[in-house]
Amino acid sequence: MKILIAGAGGQLGRCLMRSLASHDLIGLEHAALDITRLEQVRQAVSQHQPDLVINAAAFNLVDDAERRVHEAYAINALGPRNLAIVTAAAKIPLLHVSTDYVFDGTLGRPYHEFDLTRPLSVYGASKLAGEEAVRVLSRRHYVVRTAWLYWEGGRNFLNTMRVRAANERLRVADDQFGSPTYAPHLAEAITRLIVTEAWGTYHFAGAGGASRWELVREMCRNLGLDEPLPVAASTFATLAARPRYSVLTTIQDPRIELPRWQEGVAEFARGSLEL
Repeated sequence: MKILIAGAGGQLGRCLMRSLASHDLIGLEHAALDITRLEQVRQAVSQHQPDLVINAAAFNLVDDAERRVHEAYAINALGPRNLAIVTAAAKIPLLHVSTDYVFDGTLGRPYHEFDLTRPLSVYGASKLAGEEAVRVLSRRHYVVRTAWLYWEGGRNFLNTMRVRAANERLRVADDQFGSPTYAPHLAEAITRLIVTEAWGTYHFAGAGGASRWELVREMCRNLGLDEPLPVAASTFATLAARPRYSVLTTIQDPRIELPRWQEGVAEFARGSLEL
């Protein structure tokens, strides 16, 4: 299969390039393809003639999105809309990656694919707008929601905590819960999904839920670092509201489940020691 990956320079894009290596890949970073430019998207699809387009590009700086609203919507909503318009016209399937932040975190149980969305932040609202554009404009699509994505080779919360933990005793929120997801595990799940032609919305995230404190504690345990101190999320001033409980689960067939989140942390720790 010939696959075009937008956002190939990000942590998920790089993991997809590895996981999908048996396919004919066109990996385009932002400099080569700005998805907010409709004409650029048209040119890329026309030039490369892919069998599938994967959108791994995103504005995922949650607090910055509150200040840079137009930029967040341009990348997270207009970009997917442009990809959907062009792929639909070319009769090419589109896979778009979204987030647990489309939920408000008040349900009290893990969110499945058919639960109602209610984002709390500009980031979450812009990502939801991107989802909706893909669903409306592209009949053959996959929308893949994930959460708390990390990888030793990327820019992410867990890598930040790893660097800081080497020099200080960390304080981490123990009252925010989600589904920590190791980016290579997500890439592998996407690799399995794209051959199914089972169009629709999927939740792909590390199995089981954890607080941010539990996530960092597990990392520190694997790396032999001091255990972090648990504190309330309100300890940290943030511009954007975050869902308190946005653990993801799946009820969508085909049932593709990722490994437990602890397995991802163990792989992250091994990879970090090799850097």
